[in-house]
Amino acid sequence: MRTPVKFGLHLISLLIDDYDEAIGYYTEVLGFRLYEDTELGDGKRWVVVGPPEDEGARLLLAQAKNDVQKSAIGHQSGGRVFLFWNVRNFDAVVARLESAKVHFERPAHEAPYGRVAVFRDKYGNLWDLIQPNLDYNP
Repeated sequence: MRTPVKFGLHLISLLIDDYDEAIGYYTEVLGFRLYEDTELGDGKRWVVVGPPEDEGARLLLAQAKNDVQKSAIGHQSGGRVFLFWNVRNFDAVVARLESAKVHFERPAHEAPYGRVAVFRDKYGNLWDLIQPNLDYNP
């Protein structure tokens, strides 16, 4: 299944340590879709996952190949929130993630721009889970 061409920000490369383990985490725990998994030879694959809503950017899972890349797994943003996931049904997604034992760094709360909670993924990356306030206009 070839990833369709989109214009604008399309893929974000995310370092991981094992393709199959990462696919399992992002699809089974976070509920993402596997959009593409293509063998490229020499153990390299083109693996694309993303939210099932099929909107916005997706993640290109990139297996780290050297010590520099391996040391950056989970720290690609220097410890800051790195990824932002907008959802339509915040409570249901939070409940699903909590039942999957996803670690929330900051619990759900109201912000001017919407409902937000910060969680840490399997690799240590911080995410903002957001249900946007559609009336927010800064």
